[in-house]
Amino acid sequence: MNELILGIETSCDETGIALVRDGELLADVTATSMDEYARFGGIIPEIASRAHLESFIPTLDAALEAARVTLDDVDAVAVTAGPGLVGSLTVGVTAAKALALALDKPFYAVNHIVGHIAVDQLVHGEFPDRFIGLVVSGGHSHLMKVSDIATSIEELGGTLDDAAGEAFDKVGRLLGLPYPGGPHIDRLAREGDRRAIRFPRGLSRGKDKARHPYDYSFSGLKTAVARHIEGCLARGEELPKADIAAGFSDAVCEVLIQKAFAACQVNDCDTLVIGGGFSANSQLRDMAEEGSRKYGIEVRIPPIRYCTDNGAMIAALGWSLVRAGVAPSPLDITVDTGLSRETIVVR
Repeated sequence: MNELILGIETSCDETGIALVRDGELLADVTATSMDEYARFGGIIPEIASRAHLESFIPTLDAALEAARVTLDDVDAVAVTAGPGLVGSLTVGVTAAKALALALDKPFYAVNHIVGHIAVDQLVHGEFPDRFIGLVVSGGHSHLMKVSDIATSIEELGGTLDDAAGEAFDKVGRLLGLPYPGGPHIDRLAREGDRRAIRFPRGLSRGKDKARHPYDYSFSGLKTAVARHIEGCLARGEELPKADIAAGFSDAVCEVLIQKAFAACQVNDCDTLVIGGGFSANSQLRDMAEEGSRKYGIEVRIPPIRYCTDNGAMIAALGWSLVRAGVAPSPLDITVDTGLSRETIVVR
């Protein structure tokens, strides 16, 4: 197999386009409109959609040039069809359909969440026969049992409210940090004492843990942080921002990692693959490394450049689908903002 796969990612605010041939990443180019949202404190869907329209052709041209190929060399087109913002997804899917139709090549409408796991094989090689995948990003926190990245995924659990990245953005605002909050809290947390303030660990004890062994909840944690800040201000105390950031980050990362390793043990998996934008968090990576040594479970986390949304993750998943002989998607599919984590390719 030597097929060249074009991957297109436009689920939120990054326009990502990449090319993969036989498991080798030839090019990965990303244009982002993130800087435009700092004053709003969050993504503005209409701005994101327009940015994709403006960025798509230049990003595609740059990727083809970097890979030293032309559109005529492409053997299949893969694109994110969900989950994500409806306008952003529509730009990418419409462009991918047009390219597939014009080139007379197979069209694969794929799952953004699964892509965050699939990209790791471009870095660390073939996946084992069975492993646990943890995807943590701005809008998603999910645990999955993966038997085959192209054909068989079972969702074990996910967030019941805020995702990890959302919680970091909200707490970042409470601490007066710039948007997005994740990187700023991560840096601030390194200066603090994570044991100075003990924040609650959602769904990790007693009946809650029994009912939701692989689910996450961070809304109560966010409220606890807000109340702690309010208490400090009411008493006229100086706000210990670094300790708050460290304690909050510790609470989020501990629950994410503990449940992931528990899923590995219960499901007899000796490999944990972590992906998504929040997997760039330094404390999460440190805890994953500690857990790997403690439990004897291999942990695979791609480099930070592949953690945020990018075209490489979609091209990697498209390559897996083509290699496995999975039938392509029909050209009349529509985007699905709430696409099930167990749906790998849209039919």
